[in-house]
Amino acid sequence: MTEQTTNSGSCCGGSSCGSGTATDVQIHGTGVTTVYKVSGMTCGHCEGAVSKEISALASVTAVTAVAKTGEVTVTSAAPLDEQAVRAAVDEAGYELVGQA
Repeated sequence: MTEQTTNSGSCCGGSSCGSGTATDVQIHGTGVTTVYKVSGMTCGHCEGAVSKEISALASVTAVTAVAKTGEVTVTSAAPLDEQAVRAAVDEAGYELVGQA
């Protein structure tokens, strides 16, 4: 199955299709927690796409994305390189604004 995202940064073309609840990806452990602002998330699918890409980064142990606030909380065993997080968010089809 091929997944597509739009250039607008929203999988739903700007419409609100989700409940606005958080999507959690738990791997294991605890460590450094960083909150990022991501633009373009509008629904649960958006949260899942961002969470999936960030959770694939080395040392990430947990990701919580909340479309309603645009915040993504990332826990990792070691501090993450912001450029790596930016690339992961970009791969999901959204824009990393910076740390919240």
